[in-house]
Parts: sequence; structure tokens; C-alpha cells
Amino acid sequence: MIIPLLLHIIILFCNIITPSLASSSELQIAEKGCKSRCGDVKIPYPFGIGPGCYVDKWFEIVCINSTTPVLSLNNRLEVLQIDVEKEAIIKVKHPITFLNCKGREFNEAANLTESPFVFSQKKNRFTAVSCGVLSRMRSTTDNTSQTIGACMSICDNSTAEEANCNGMNCCQTMIPLNLKYFRTDFDTQRTNRFQNKCMYAFLVDLQWFQDNRASRFVDIKDKMDTVPVALEWSLYNWTVEELGNSFNSTSGGDLATFSCSFPGQTSGIQCSCKSGFEGNPYILGGCRDIDECKSGHNYCSGGICSNRIGSYQCFGPDDPKNKTTGNMVILGLSVGFSLLFLLIAYWCLHKIIKKRRRIRHKEKFFKRNGGLLLQQEMSSRKVNVEKTKLFTSKELKKATDNFNADRILGQGGQGTVYKGMLADGRIVAVKKSKIVDEGKLVEFINEVVVLSQINHRNVVKLMGCCLETEVPLLIYEFIQNGTLSEYIHNKNEEFPFTWEIRLRVATEIAGALFYLHSAASCPIYHRDIKSTNILLDEKYRAKIADFGTSRSLNVDQTHLTTQVHGTFGYLDPEYFQSNQFTEKSDVYSFGVLLVELLTGEKAIFTKRSSEGRSLATYFIISMHENRLFDILDAKVMEGPKEEVLVVANIANRCLNLNGKKRPTMKEVSVELEGIQMSGKASDFQRHEEFDYVRTEQIERCDAVSMSIGSAFDSNRGDCSSSSLHELPLLSFTQH
Repeated sequence: MIIPLLLHIIILFCNIITPSLASSSELQIAEKGCKSRCGDVKIPYPFGIGPGCYVDKWFEIVCINSTTPVLSLNNRLEVLQIDVEKEAIIKVKHPITFLNCKGREFNEAANLTESPFVFSQKKNRFTAVSCGVLSRMRSTTDNTSQTIGACMSICDNSTAEEANCNGMNCCQTMIPLNLKYFRTDFDTQRTNRFQNKCMYAFLVDLQWFQDNRASRFVDIKDKMDTVPVALEWSLYNWTVEELGNSFNSTSGGDLATFSCSFPGQTSGIQCSCKSGFEGNPYILGGCRDIDECKSGHNYCSGGICSNRIGSYQCFGPDDPKNKTTGNMVILGLSVGFSLLFLLIAYWCLHKIIKKRRRIRHKEKFFKRNGGLLLQQEMSSRKVNVEKTKLFTSKELKKATDNFNADRILGQGGQGTVYKGMLADGRIVAVKKSKIVDEGKLVEFINEVVVLSQINHRNVVKLMGCCLETEVPLLIYEFIQNGTLSEYIHNKNEEFPFTWEIRLRVATEIAGALFYLHSAASCPIYHRDIKSTNILLDEKYRAKIADFGTSRSLNVDQTHLTTQVHGTFGYLDPEYFQSNQFTEKSDVYSFGVLLVELLTGEKAIFTKRSSEGRSLATYFIISMHENRLFDILDAKVMEGPKEEVLVVANIANRCLNLNGKKRPTMKEVSVELEGIQMSGKASDFQRHEEFDYVRTEQIERCDAVSMSIGSAFDSNRGDCSSSSLHELPLLSFTQH
């Protein structure tokens, strides 16, 4: 006996401490997924707005301009109110019939024939302002017209029209049952002296007519074209059994919560919630229990009110049952509050433990993901990271939809990049690293340190990082137009990659590398310049990305001695042989990138002979044999030949096997900017390097092979082995 009561008390207490949930849940009146309002008017089922939201075409409501509901009858009557709880009534605006009134038309009444609606006999009255004239309601059946209602008032000049409509200047009469259509006419033939006098008649909601007594006639005559009218409705072609099976409403336990009947005035079925319930009886679970104890609709004066499903029960103050119940309530409350206290304490303790465990995990991940190393690098290098934000894992999960696969922008050896949107609406790219060893971790921290020092419009901006997740995350600005490689190697009809665009992109990349090498606070070597690491923004401006293998140097350093990192086809041969990376190694990779822009070919490609080739080697051979214009991309051939020759010459110089003979990125940047500014290639051929290359390299071997693969066809002739070190780049045989 105590356990059920205890459970009831706990549930009651939960309802008390969470009143917002109970108060915020409004009674459902429309079908799920359907609009329940149009402007200030509630639209309950079986009425509805939109397909599938109403029971049939007669109950369709059209919401005009989101504020004006209109009943979808032939007459399209504007809806004022719909009642499904107490009465099956819909109030609409109905036209007034004027005769001999200046500026007013002789309007006909609405035709409700074949619809489930009738003019309510109980709610409406036929009213006529036409003293001395018989005002009639006429019905037409079988081509015969008959009077179904009429009234006539006495003319009295001493009585104002605003007085009660009691037969002086105004008359009223009831209407017949089941009225769906009528015509209004005024019998002026009997009294010719009133033929030209303004008179009008209308069917009106009696309650509205009484509530607006003071100004009704003035408003109706001078301002109004319609007045409120009450229509009764019912559901056609339904039986009580079918309705009960359709709704399957048993929310009141063993008691049905609604009842249906066949009213006298309409020929269909009408339903209503039973006593003790409220809501919409035409939808599943629409009738809910009324708490008479809270609402005050009970007769338990001086006693205790206990709510029941569909009713309530009173306990008098002196009732022995009430005392027993009171003791049980006290006992139940004591035990219930004790259990509740224990549950709350356990829940709070669980939350605290879970939070501390989460904090420990975040601290563990922070250390494992190089947080201490990052702090050490920042302090030792005195890097300014004020604008670099540390994001939380919660922020980034929300931004990327929990790292949804649909948000992936790209994947590489160092991680996966996701598209995300921050809480402030900014679109970002989130790089999720693949940490498998200490070397990868150092690369990640290195990318944060390097990017924190860079502030250049042609370098992707680092917005922050997150170290409290299982794998570290970098957050960049989002560059929406993809990689340069896609535009070079995949033809895009919507955006032709013209010579002017290629020249501008090359100039922007050269300027950014010049900044990294010479203008940054510490010289920075990118070490992986390639077309897939160049992104294009919304204006197709180039931005250098992926600084995972980059390194910054002291001002007095000239090179780095490291294990070989990079991408075949872009690697500097000197770096490959000596393990010493200099700024000229980035120049060599940029030269390969220039050749890509000129030829539209990939850095490693296969010719028709099925022999693996290096693009740099192929380019140098073509320059030797004076076949440059045979290998250029079609879009490049559309540009000025003088400019193309100069850019090809720059690329040739960048690909010189002797790093000391390559130009610096500053020189390359200045020359490319000059070509852009003048548009005349001849003005910027400052070095006769083209002739130099032809005279020096024409003698080189094009049939020498290296350990990784063959460089040229053997039928190109012989050369001395002393020229081996002068090959432009290693070539590869594809397997």
C-alpha cells in the first residue's frame, strides 16, 4: 500500500519542481506537423491549413498573408473563430444586403448547399432596418420560391436607429432549422413611398449584435460590408464506431475521453470531450483531464480536494478516512523526500565524478597532443599567439556535426579536413590530425608554431587549435574554391583557367614564399610546395597551406640538415643527395609548380611510351630541343608569347640543378610582378638565362639513369658521365 503511494508522491513532487514543463505543454489542437494558427485565429482539426491537415475539402482553411484565415467554400468566407471543444461552431464574416444605399451593393447570402455547414438557428437572427417595408427571407426549391422568414418594423422618427431592435425602425426574426441558403428581398410594392429609401438586412450572430449595441447601426450602415454569422457543422459519412476506431482514444484509462452524437440540426456526426476533460475530441489524445483541484472548479469547501481522471474527490476535515489518508500522506512524503534526497545526492555525485574524469582526460590529451611542447616552443621562440584561440572539443563537435563524414573536405597523410561553422557564423576548416608516433606530433606542433608567426594574405590563416581531444585539431579559415591542382588538371568549363589567372596565381605564390624566406620574423622554409597545397579563395586568390613539414630558422642559419621530406616530382635533387634543405629547395619546388601551370601536366606523368617521367625533366628536354610551344597547355597558348617565354625562362632557372645558380624567391617575385604590371615580357628578360641554359644544358645527357629510375630514352645519344650531377630532377619508372 505504501510503495504505490510513495511512487505517486515522488512523481507528484517531480511535477511540482518542474512546473515549467507542465505549463509549457499546450493542448494539441491540430494534426502533427500542421499549423495550428493563422494570425490570431486558432485552427483546430478537422479544419486545417495545407494538404493532409483537414478532414476533407470543406474543412480546408486558406491562410492569406499569414494573418487572414478564409474558409475554402465557393464564397470564401473569412473566419473569425472556430470552436470544437464545446460546440461545433465556426464564426465567419457574412455579407450585408443593401438596397437604395449609396455606394453599397445588393449582396447575396452565402450558399452552403452540399456543404457540411448550416446557418445556426440558435446563434443567429435575421435583422432588417427597413421600417414600413416587409423584409423577407426566401428559399428556392424545385424552381419555386417561398418565404421562410420575414419581419416588418414601424417607422418612428422619434426613435433613433441605435435603439433596441424591437419593432421600431428595426425588426428581427428567427430562421428555420437546417438553413443552407436564402435570398433577401424587400416588398416595396405595397408602400411606394419607401421605394427609394436606404434599407438593409442581414443575418447576424446574436451575441455579437447584443455586445455591440451602442454603435452597431452606424458602423453597419457607414463602414461595414459584413457582420459575424455562426455556422454549425458536422462530419458527414462517419459513424460513432468508425470515429472511435479511427481515434482509438483511451487516454482516460477504461473511460473514453470523448463522446459523439447526431445533432438535430445537422445530418452528420459531432463530438465533444466528456465532463472532466478538455481539448479537441477530433484528434488522438486530444481530450485531456481537467485538474479541478487546481482550477478551483470543485465543491470541496473546507476539505481536501484530490484530483481523479475525469473527476475529483473531496475529503472533509473531520472525516476519519481523511485522517488516515493524511497520516499516509505524511509518511509517504517523509519516505519520498528521503529517497528523493538520496537520488539527488547520487546524481550530483555522479555528475561531479564524471566531470572530474572528463577534465583528467582533457589534461591527459593536452599533454599527449603536445600541449607542453607547444608552450615550450612558444616561450622559447617568443611567438605572438594572442590571436590564436584554444578551442574546446564541444565547440568543434558542434561546428562539424560531430565530425560527420558529409563534412569532409579532403584527406591526406597528415589528417582529415572537415568543414565547420562556429557559433558566431564563421565558416572554418578543421584539420583532424592522424597521430601515430612522436614524429607526427612534432609536425603538428611545428605547424601551430610556424603559422602563428605568419600574417600574409596569400597564406592560409590559422584561427586556433584544440589539444583536449584524442587527436589534436587545427582550425583554419575556410578556403572555398579547392586546390590549385584541381584547376590545372581538371578542365572546368564554368571557370576557364586562363593565362592571366595562372600568371596572377604564380605571382601571389612567389610573393608569399618571398615573405616566408625574407620578410617573416624568422625565415621559414615550407618544404612541401606543390599544387595540392595551394588553395584558391572566393576571388581565386592563391593561399599557401599545409605547414606540417615546414621549419623556421634563426636569422644566421642558411640551411637545415634533416631526413628527406617532401613529394616526388617536387624534391630538390641537391636536398635528396645531401639532406640539406635551403631556401633554394623551395625555389626548385616552385619551379616545378610553374611548369605545371605552363603545361597542365602533373609533376610525375606517363607518356605514350609507358615510361615513367619527371615533368621537370620533360620540360628541360623540351627547352633544349626548342619545343616549348609543343608542350604548353591550350589556355597558356592563348596568352602573349613573350610573357609565356619569360615565365618559362624563370621556371628553367628555378630548376637548375645547382642551387646557387637558382634565383631567390625575391627575384622571382619581382620579375613575375613586373610581367603582370607591364604585360610586356621583353622588358623583364633581365638575365639571358634562356641562352645560358641552352648553351650549357644542350650538351647534357638525356639518356642517364639514376637509382630510382631512367631519365630519358636511350636513343637520344651519348654524353659524358661528368654531366650526371646537372640533371634537372630525378625521374621515376612507374610500376
